[in-house]
Amino acid sequence: MRAKFFKILILFWTAFIGIGAYVGGISMLLAPDGSILHMQTMLPYFQVLPFADLLFQNYIFSGIALIIVNGISNTIAFILILKNKKTGFVLGTVFGFTLMLWIIIQFVIFPSNLLDRLYFTFGVLQLICGYNALVSFNQKNFKFNTDDYKNIDKNSKTLVVFFSRLNYTKKIAYQKADCEKADIVELKTKERTEGTLGFWWCGRFGMHKWRMETFPLELDLSRFEKIIVVTPIWVFKMCAPVRDFLYKNQEMLQNKKIEVIFNHFNPWLPKGAVRELKKLVPADSIESKTTMLGHTFNYT
Repeated sequence: MRAKFFKILILFWTAFIGIGAYVGGISMLLAPDGSILHMQTMLPYFQVLPFADLLFQNYIFSGIALIIVNGISNTIAFILILKNKKTGFVLGTVFGFTLMLWIIIQFVIFPSNLLDRLYFTFGVLQLICGYNALVSFNQKNFKFNTDDYKNIDKNSKTLVVFFSRLNYTKKIAYQKADCEKADIVELKTKERTEGTLGFWWCGRFGMHKWRMETFPLELDLSRFEKIIVVTPIWVFKMCAPVRDFLYKNQEMLQNKKIEVIFNHFNPWLPKGAVRELKKLVPADSIESKTTMLGHTFNYT
């Protein structure tokens, strides 16, 4: 639902800005003095720009630039988004920023006016909608095959425990289990965690630092010497199902070697999540994986 919603929004903005650019640009070409757009008195303001003597004696160059920069560009993005191409979502986001830059130039050379402020707002909205559409597209199309990890369950002394809504954390957990030749188990909960409604429901648990009840694991934790916990970040805190797992097994985990991997979208690991973790279990090592940037940061 979220992917479809933001896709519709970015399609609207690329179409709206593109059509507006064609109308403005063609009007300038048909009437280089700006009479169609009632801009005859605005031409002298262009004289502060470089090469004004060559390019800004009329609106021909401005019309061509407007069609190329904001018209053709948004048309290309619109077509690619319709075809569900990732490049289209990237371009739709970038061209929102391009429109903002275009209007900033007009802020500098023109007197303050309502139209410029409106179109700057349109650029901001296109940028925001494009970014959210791109993130939703990536989440919707993120896939990996668990069969690619051949070394899992080869070492009965190590266990990887994880919870994942969108498979990002699941992939990290499988990579770690494959590297360690460890067993792996996914935490399950009866609460709704899938989709847009699940996103907001999980955010509620994260905001209040609540535990989300998990189903009992179908294995004996006591037989493992090392337990690796992989958790996403919810509202700058560890996810609620992992919190529940740590609380339920806090006493037993005191005697195990514990490693924790946080997976988060921001370029930094929230310190509050680390503080809460250290109150619950004596982690021997803490890793931080930034999904957005593809980086790993190690904490001690």
